[in-house]
Amino acid sequence: MTLSRRLLMLALAVLLLGGVAVALVLRAAARADQPREGGPTIAAGEVTLTQRDRLAFLNTAQGPHRGALASVPADAPQAARTASGLTCQRFHAAAGTGVCLSSTPGALAQENRAVIVDAELRTLRDFPLAGTPSRARVSPSGRFAAWTVFVSGESYGAAFFSTRTSIVDTRTWVLEPDLEKFAISLDGRPYSAADVNFWGVTFAKDDDTFYATLGTAGQTHLVRGSVSRRAVTTLAQNVECPSLSPDETRVAYKKRVTRGASLWREHVLDLSTLREVPLAEKRSVDDQAVWLDDRTLAYALPSDGAVDSTDLWTVPADGSGAPRLLAPGAASPARLR
Repeated sequence: MTLSRRLLMLALAVLLLGGVAVALVLRAAARADQPREGGPTIAAGEVTLTQRDRLAFLNTAQGPHRGALASVPADAPQAARTASGLTCQRFHAAAGTGVCLSSTPGALAQENRAVIVDAELRTLRDFPLAGTPSRARVSPSGRFAAWTVFVSGESYGAAFFSTRTSIVDTRTWVLEPDLEKFAISLDGRPYSAADVNFWGVTFAKDDDTFYATLGTAGQTHLVRGSVSRRAVTTLAQNVECPSLSPDETRVAYKKRVTRGASLWREHVLDLSTLREVPLAEKRSVDDQAVWLDDRTLAYALPSDGAVDSTDLWTVPADGSGAPRLLAPGAASPARLR
């Protein structure tokens, strides 16, 4: 075989292999844009934050409505979903007010924003974010919204991470851009340090009290704070991403079970006795749980066999029972009442 013929055959082989590779990539992309077989049914429609007895969440299932805020009947969470036109990385809502943490491609980097929406999902105000969206919460009255972003680092399990947590008053639009400016009382004494981080705010009903995680000196603490006094005080250690129960007697949280590892187990802390109860979910939960009622918690876990998708699970708040799948391909739940 002549050299020219060999070169021609080699060129044809390269073109053939390239075509196969392109076809595989296109096929994979097409599959990625389709819902998983047996996945949730979802269609565009009207979603409002004042719909009674509905469960709202972000749709994480693959398909054209990926990332959209969707809702289902609260008593039928695996029913067909109604998808809105609002897309978010994190979401929460209460009393007709919602906070949507969005992330969109920009000219040089991702553009991250916190968008406050009304009951019809119309934008009221938006604020630039200093980093990657992480946590979001709205107070029970709808007056306050809080969010946490990663300024550096990609997760709470990273060797080094820095967060920034903000609170905005949706009546006056006064913004507290960084909780690190709040006065800290640690174990009864004034405290300050360069490595202070806050994350995972949860609000009480009085439109002033909140709980959050304080990280410093390699430890995490549950803090109780006051928006009006711009101050926090520590209550307990090894508490992350707290969530206050509707009756305000308990806090659900993730507790690191292996030092230095990204392994957490959900617990519930009685605020009057500081007695904690481990929940029946034994998988590692890296989420800020939501109380569906005074007895039940919901949280997200990665979906089996799906890329960048999560499922919502529930578990009893008293440590009994077993985890139960609430809604596949979903995250950031909010019970609408």
